Amino acid sequence: MEYKNKVLIIEDDKHISHFLGTVLAANNYDVLTAETGEYGCAVINSHCPDIIILDLGLPGIDGWDVISSVRKWSSMPIIVLSARNSEADKVAALEMGADDYITKPFGTEELLARIRTALRHTRTSAADDGISVNGVFKTGDLTIDYAKYRVYIGGRDANLTQNEFRIVALLGKNAGKVLTYDYIIKQLWGPHAKTDNQILRVNMANIRRKIEKKPAEPQYIFTEVGIGYRMAESDRIKQENMVNT
Repeated sequence: MEYKNKVLIIEDDKHISHFLGTVLAANNYDVLTAETGEYGCAVINSHCPDIIILDLGLPGIDGWDVISSVRKWSSMPIIVLSARNSEADKVAALEMGADDYITKPFGTEELLARIRTALRHTRTSAADDGISVNGVFKTGDLTIDYAKYRVYIGGRDANLTQNEFRIVALLGKNAGKVLTYDYIIKQLWGPHAKTDNQILRVNMANIRRKIEKKPAEPQYIFTEVGIGYRMAESDRIKQENMVNT
């Protein structure tokens, strides 16, 4: 199953929103739209998009407030698309946490290139140097390819669902660290998500059936009872530890 990146467009101009949605859908993106900052924040919390295209001049909660709200809990990429072209506005948006700033009118090819770049940077900004270099995490027979949005076991596609991949990808970027249930839920579904630990455990059970030889005796993702989950360290870190001991 081919994964489509989910883009949220927060834009109160219906013509621009429709145009953006058409262009993005034609380039294999799943598109969500919101005409107000309030609704945009609700969609972010419930759908956890891969990237946000944001206008600043929104009715009610404006774009500045949306950036501030998102940055309190997530590093998901935000590209500002605004008619405001002053250097002060650009600097302010970037300092608040926006990843990029494009002024209207804009070229569609430039926008698509900026989106691809923002997504690529997000998926390769992990603490593990190996991921930062090539977008790949490896431990034993498990490989997470962040560029292809795939998990492989012994070279075979594990056929994870979208949510399953998100969980494994998050754990891979924090390999060796225990991530609490609440942290994982907030990162994947937003700070106000109604998803509970049981849903997370169901996803994890499905993941283990797909990636572990013996799900009851995991090699890759370990449960810290009552706390959360931990991914095995990467092969690179294991090798460094062996050299240092």
